[in-house]
Amino acid sequence: MQHENGGFAGLGLAILCLLISTGNPATADSANGHRLAERWCAECHVIAPGQQRASDTVPTFAEIGGRFDETALATFLASPHHSRMPNLSLSRAEIADLVAYIKGLVR
Repeated sequence: MQHENGGFAGLGLAILCLLISTGNPATADSANGHRLAERWCAECHVIAPGQQRASDTVPTFAEIGGRFDETALATFLASPHHSRMPNLSLSRAEIADLVAYIKGLVR
């Protein structure tokens, strides 16, 4: 029985990832993603070229965008974070906007 329940939990996670990743990137608003990043992320991360202040212990958005694909970023933003990260509680649209902004930094 335990194996069966684990299978359902895994299926649920896979469906969640699919729902998050199926947003249309063409409709994502990277300008809104930039605004979200300024509000929630700029205190620790370098979110834009030329930013003068941030922590040197966390990766820049350009580094993050170069390391991870859209699905991985969306999954991370939709899940609980490291204890030093704020609880963002972003909507799917906000996640898509933020992912579009991050990925746009490396194109």
